[in-house]
Amino acid sequence: MNNYLNDSRRQHYYAQALEWQEGFVAPEEGVQIHYIHGRHAEHSKQDRPVLVLLHEALGHLDMWKSFPSRLALATGLDVFAYERQGYGGSGEPDEYRPDDYLQREGLQRLAPVLEAAGLETVILVGHSDGGSIALMGAAELPAQVKAIVTMAAHVRVDELTQRGVQAAKRMYQETDLPERLARYHGEHTDKLFWLWNEIWLRDSFQGLDLSEWLKHVQCPALVIQGAEDQYGEPAQVEEICAGINANIHNGGALQAEALLLTDCRHIPHLEATDACVAAISKFVMRIVS
Repeated sequence: MNNYLNDSRRQHYYAQALEWQEGFVAPEEGVQIHYIHGRHAEHSKQDRPVLVLLHEALGHLDMWKSFPSRLALATGLDVFAYERQGYGGSGEPDEYRPDDYLQREGLQRLAPVLEAAGLETVILVGHSDGGSIALMGAAELPAQVKAIVTMAAHVRVDELTQRGVQAAKRMYQETDLPERLARYHGEHTDKLFWLWNEIWLRDSFQGLDLSEWLKHVQCPALVIQGAEDQYGEPAQVEEICAGINANIHNGGALQAEALLLTDCRHIPHLEATDACVAAISKFVMRIVS
């Protein structure tokens, strides 16, 4: 375990107010999960939740860029980001991705990672696949997950999703997209891309429906999406909020709130960083104050 960041990450994560650690945790035998952990040296408190960042379907720690550091500084909370099994430094990709892979990540694999990292209470911040996994995690771990933020999460496959994935397939075949992704994924680039692309176009996956778990989400939720998201309809935001808020009875406060960002596509934390950080920090401060 290294008490520093390697040179390729230093430019993204370095902030004087934070102490950064990069290393590995072992949630189960034979699995090594690569992570970064930014802590507030002066006032880190054991009773404050840690922001846990869950990456997208083709994600990598470096793809968060300055977002972890900015979010930690804006909220005053420590931040922990990791690469799921098969991504980045977290081992080899699977040979096949089952139709229930999102459920497996949120319901089975998330809790062992949090336990191995020693994270007792958390706020999950997930992008795309990571947003869907955050919903699953909140449903499965109600005592541990104090709040969630989703960015471009899916609870189903819609027509816009299909068109976006088809367009990505053409880009991968006809442009320099493989070379750009290879900067992050190296020799695993082809396998990771086709694992993602194939499943979202697979006939048996078109019936994806994560709405059943929304009624089990008991914590506050901020549901963010870009108004021009090329991979999902704004209706997904409405459905997520409605599913979570259906749990409220007798005039209680709404748990889930929606935020649709204008001039923003599928990556709010990079395409509308200032607005995203401001909204998340305001949301988080209501929970931890």
